[in-house]
Amino acid sequence: MAEDKDKVQEPQAETPEQQAPKAEENKKKQKKEERKADELRKQLAELSDNLAKEKENVAKEKESYLRLMAEFETFRRRSAEDRLNLIASASAKTIEGLLPVLDDCERAMEMLSKSSDDAAKEGTALIYNKLMDYLKTQGLARIEAKGEVFDTDFHEAVTQFPAPSEELKGKVIDVVQTGYTLGGKVLRYAKVVVGV
Repeated sequence: MAEDKDKVQEPQAETPEQQAPKAEENKKKQKKEERKADELRKQLAELSDNLAKEKENVAKEKESYLRLMAEFETFRRRSAEDRLNLIASASAKTIEGLLPVLDDCERAMEMLSKSSDDAAKEGTALIYNKLMDYLKTQGLARIEAKGEVFDTDFHEAVTQFPAPSEELKGKVIDVVQTGYTLGGKVLRYAKVVVGV
């Protein structure tokens, strides 16, 4: 018996009948694993397609968002410009309405210069200077014309008159109505007499 214990049992070789079910079982496992691998490949392909579609959708949404932001920025800028233009045109109309008052003040000062009433001269000059100073702060400027070369960008010729000297030919001899600019743009042309 001791000898039996010392003998190591050698594995017995399987018979073909025993190997056949195991081989069949291995084939079934292999087919099952191949099916699972095919399913996983299909799922991976679907997920890859979905991911590509999502990336495409995100890119479209981003482009749409950027366009919308650009359009909004353009709208905001135009609205601000329109608002400034509206304010500027409203102030131009208001200042244009005050120009006859300036003309009347100038005429009054001219008439009072021949008078001996100093209080009337000072009062009229004070009113004119205050009004003119305020309008200058708003961007109003006189168009200096007398003695200047006639310029159609700033002057409107009312009449032509023979020049008293050769150097006054083509120049403004007299100003009939003072012209003004507002912010660099002509608000009212100076009406002038030109020497010929």
